[in-house]
Amino acid sequence: MKNNNRKVGIHYEELAARYLQDKGYQILERNYRTPCGEIDIIARQGNTLVFVEIKFRSGEQYGTPSEAVDYVKRQRISKVALYFYSRYGYEQELPCRFDVIAICGGERIEHIEDAFDFAE
Repeated sequence: MKNNNRKVGIHYEELAARYLQDKGYQILERNYRTPCGEIDIIARQGNTLVFVEIKFRSGEQYGTPSEAVDYVKRQRISKVALYFYSRYGYEQELPCRFDVIAICGGERIEHIEDAFDFAE
């Protein structure tokens, strides 16, 4: 079951990456893992770093995909962003934002730009 879930996850991560590239984003990292957590995609849109969490749900019986990005998840993603900035020497003046790509039921993509603020 877990292996099948990973295959499904890879499929939707690929779908989201293509979607972002089609919108002009430059993908910098995929499945970026750190000691403090991971983020699905780190991209650049112009002069903005974009940290993207991808959530898929086959249906909404357990809530929408975007609802799965709770406060604890937002904190973890924020820590990953700080780690990325410090690891690669990006200046803190380079703005970033946190997006969520929610995929529900199949191929319908909802891209929520600036979905949440930095969470401490």
